[in-house]
Amino acid sequence: MPVLQTTSHGAVTDSVRPPEFSRAERVRVLATTAAGSVVVGYAAVAALLALISSTAAHASFSTTGVLTAAAPGWLAAHHVPLRFDGGQLGLLPLLPTALVMLLVYRAAAGTADRLGLFEPLQARSVVFSIAGAHAAVGGVISFLMGDEGPVRATPAVAFFGCAAVSGLAAVAGVAQRCGLVEVVFERVDPVARRGLRTGAVVLFALAAAGALVLALGLALSWSTTASLFDQSGGTIGTGLGIWLLCLAYLPNAVVGALSYVVGAGFSLGPVVVTPLEFTGGAVPAVPLLAALPEQQVAWLPLVLVLPGAVGVLAGFTLRDAAPTPRSRVRAVLVAAITAGVGALVLAAVAGGPLGGGAFDPVTVPAGLLAVLTVAWVAVPGGVVAWFAGPRPPRVVEPAPVLEPAVEDVEDAAEDAAEDAAEDVADDEDYVDDEYDDDEYEDEYADEDLEYVDEDDFDDEAGEEAEEEADDETEDEVPADEDEDRAEPVPDPDLDADLDADPEPDPGSAADSDESDGRDPDDRDSDDRDSDDRDPDLPAEPR
Repeated sequence: MPVLQTTSHGAVTDSVRPPEFSRAERVRVLATTAAGSVVVGYAAVAALLALISSTAAHASFSTTGVLTAAAPGWLAAHHVPLRFDGGQLGLLPLLPTALVMLLVYRAAAGTADRLGLFEPLQARSVVFSIAGAHAAVGGVISFLMGDEGPVRATPAVAFFGCAAVSGLAAVAGVAQRCGLVEVVFERVDPVARRGLRTGAVVLFALAAAGALVLALGLALSWSTTASLFDQSGGTIGTGLGIWLLCLAYLPNAVVGALSYVVGAGFSLGPVVVTPLEFTGGAVPAVPLLAALPEQQVAWLPLVLVLPGAVGVLAGFTLRDAAPTPRSRVRAVLVAAITAGVGALVLAAVAGGPLGGGAFDPVTVPAGLLAVLTVAWVAVPGGVVAWFAGPRPPRVVEPAPVLEPAVEDVEDAAEDAAEDAAEDVADDEDYVDDEYDDDEYEDEYADEDLEYVDEDDFDDEAGEEAEEEADDETEDEVPADEDEDRAEPVPDPDLDADLDADPEPDPGSAADSDESDGRDPDDRDSDDRDSDDRDPDLPAEPR
């Protein structure tokens, strides 16, 4: 029944509950898958050789001979170089290798589905079992071929070569089912992820451009192609063999055409073919090579427009990979590097030695091809992605408020202190001026007195002197200011006057005291206080 499965890398999948297998059953399934991929691949090579042997003229067919001849063919399908007495065959066809990898891919994917694998670590059993089986068979075959046979192979090279090819195909088969793709992409940001995908598409586009150029060359040289087929013997077996040979090496020719389109070119012995350089010479009588130009033509450099167009297309594809131009250019660089690495690997496996003959070696310059691929994608793609993509709105930032330095603060404080001191000095001068004005007024007031009439002045002075004398006799100012009120000094004249006064009517005094609501003694004390009080002092509130 359908269940939700949570993997170790965080993915939740809705799939059928995996069946429960015992350890023995699991081992049996893995062994069957590994052995089946080896046997099926070996049987396919043997069947192809049997077909060619049965149709070729003057060829003897035997089951033992076909099975024995299938051993080096199986190694060649795993891209293991073979050695002859005359030299080494390193220029191996890529189509059989691709078919073997496809076979292993499907076998690994089927095993993962059958065992219900969904964890990345669970993929190890499938990959190691298949790669180990192919490596063991390749090592045994190369060992049994020996050093004295007509065809030989190095056991170590065969062991690791078969393990690498089959293991890579097995990883590709279980990557999606066991979550390996998610684990890898979780560690890559979205911009780089877009770059990786675009790089794969760019590599495919460059290969398609190479295939287009190859097909155009074969079409323009169709007469040469037909004549090469006729020269092969004219029989069905021979024609089938030549046709199968061209088909097996067709991916190699596409990689060579890709290198030609990018500008790196390729070489077959002394023959060098590039868009800007051509060195002619004799080539093998293989119909696939009829697409080679016979001489340098002025319009051949126009093929360089194709990689430029692919680069522009890559930049246009990544124009929305990120909101900022820098991030988009980074995505283009990732795509360029991805395409360059892919071109490097294809160039490394597409060429090789060709038996030490006149056409040895067949070279596709891997390093130059990788560099040119990166340049063709990065330069035009980066320009297009920079200008064709959206730009973030420009934010106008306010001018920063610069804080004054410490020295400026100290200078400002000193200036403020000087200004304050000047203000204080001005205030003091102003006060002094006021006092000077008072003195000036006093002086002029004294001068004005001189113009007063002396007789009037004498009369007024005498009157004032008499009034002051009367005031001094009546009142005296307390000598001690610390006391609240000084004791009155008895005056003999005043006492005599008081004694001479008639005594007040007790009844009327009592009536007045009662009317005031106060004690008569209080009234007498108040009267004495009022007489003794300094007239210049303010009256005390009652």
